[in-house]
Amino acid sequence: MGNQRAIFLDRDGTLIEEVGHLSRIEDLRIYPEALEAVRKINQSGALTLVITNQSAIARGFLNEEELGDVHASLQEDFRREGARIDGFYYCPHHPAAGAGTYTQECNCRKPQPGMLIRAARELQLEMATSYMIGDRLGDVEAGHRAGCRSLLIKTGYGEGELQVLDQGEVSASLEEVPLQRPDHIAENVLEAVDWIMEQKLERQPGSTH
Repeated sequence: MGNQRAIFLDRDGTLIEEVGHLSRIEDLRIYPEALEAVRKINQSGALTLVITNQSAIARGFLNEEELGDVHASLQEDFRREGARIDGFYYCPHHPAAGAGTYTQECNCRKPQPGMLIRAARELQLEMATSYMIGDRLGDVEAGHRAGCRSLLIKTGYGEGELQVLDQGEVSASLEEVPLQRPDHIAENVLEAVDWIMEQKLERQPGSTH
């Protein structure tokens, strides 16, 4: 691909509070630390890309146009705070819920890596230096399947997912890499971004870190 790196961010439970199937702009609640996290990504030169499963569309809670409005509002909220979200990728499908064309097995619903792979193709991303941050083991797995390093954070569903990890109930490994085992666990998205920035420094020749 190219040499552009990206930080992929889950939406619900990572950037905004988890409220079930969000369908109304007025229910958006941004985590305060998410604003600083995105600003830091912007300053690093990496792209900030939101990767989100939106089966609410398959379930009929909202349509794609309404989801676009939600994301435009979210983008504007970040922009007002000096933070830039460079793009949104979403999966509208669900394998069982709903009854229309959105009810299907797809390759974009996390833990499948389709959204990240599409972003990599469209934006010429270098996945080996990119990262996925989310509060679900499915986020971690999707990042690994796409060739990124992946972080699990404790907001949203994160604490519950950690208990699953501790019990060893993770998917079978692929080529000896446990797909759902995060490369790092952080308290929230800002701590995750700080950790990523430290990794970047360590790889620079002559760095004192």
